[in-house]
Amino acid sequence: MSHLQHAVSIDGTRIAYRSTGAGPPLVMVHGATADHTALSLVVPLLEPHFAVHVLDRRGRGHSGDAPTYDITLEYADVAAVVDAVAARSGRSVSLYGHSYGAVCALGAARLSDHVEQLLLYEPGYGSVLDDVDRLVERLDALVATGHPDRALEHFYRAGVGMTADEVAAMRGQPSWDARVRTTPTLGRELRTVARLAFDPEEHRDIDVPTVLLLGGASTSGQKAVVAQVAAGLRRSSVITLPGQAHAAQVTAPHLLAEAVVGHLPADAPTPSEDPRAHQPRSTHEAPPHHPSSLRGRALRQYRPGGHRPDRVGFPGRARRRRGRA
Repeated sequence: MSHLQHAVSIDGTRIAYRSTGAGPPLVMVHGATADHTALSLVVPLLEPHFAVHVLDRRGRGHSGDAPTYDITLEYADVAAVVDAVAARSGRSVSLYGHSYGAVCALGAARLSDHVEQLLLYEPGYGSVLDDVDRLVERLDALVATGHPDRALEHFYRAGVGMTADEVAAMRGQPSWDARVRTTPTLGRELRTVARLAFDPEEHRDIDVPTVLLLGGASTSGQKAVVAQVAAGLRRSSVITLPGQAHAAQVTAPHLLAEAVVGHLPADAPTPSEDPRAHQPRSTHEAPPHHPSSLRGRALRQYRPGGHRPDRVGFPGRARRRRGRA
């Protein structure tokens, strides 16, 4: 059984996350057109090995939203959850992100001192997509005319490059309805992605082990972005998921879980342990958690409309982020 909790981000938005399992803490961030249910096939495979905490990103699920949008707020959202989990568990956190969520996770690693390792599945930077303006125009038209389901399928086929079989697999999951409900957020995220570029200089001081996950059948754009990010981070490696593309959490959850479990901290339970031996943590709503290092730095650097988010991360000099127990 999962437990619903909340952290409070720098702008006062409540960010929901569900906690289950036992072991070293793992925070998971879903991508676009999703909420926490997008990871519902993977989480049960990780519960025997991790205390898993899965976000609802702002604007979906049980999380709140704000009148204006800036991706830097999402960096702070993830960092707030990481810090809340670290405070509750008394140790540093592994952080997983998929697609747009991987960009948010990497941004959060620059804000929080409690990230000990990163797992990034095909970060969603701008060069992944072609002709974003035309894509957004078509999606907005489908949503405006009452066809959010068709808009979602069009995004996956024309934007992400998924095959018809992959989309059919996603459509068959219980999370499909939740994905359809997120289509109103697609426009703002795609417009943001169009301006995002990975800047190695801004991330040169991130000094935690980082695993880049790449589908063996993913598009050339996604492969190029993964290669760029891996080359720009100091302690990175790339793992290929054979035969997969951008949605292994649906098409091959066991393969994805094996890749994650393969990078467990040393004190994690072994895969052979009986999952029934692990009882969910007793949790309740987390109080607002704003370490001065996070809140002060983020509030100084986030100014709504004050800068164009054309690069990932907050402006200014990056500081080294090494996880601390």
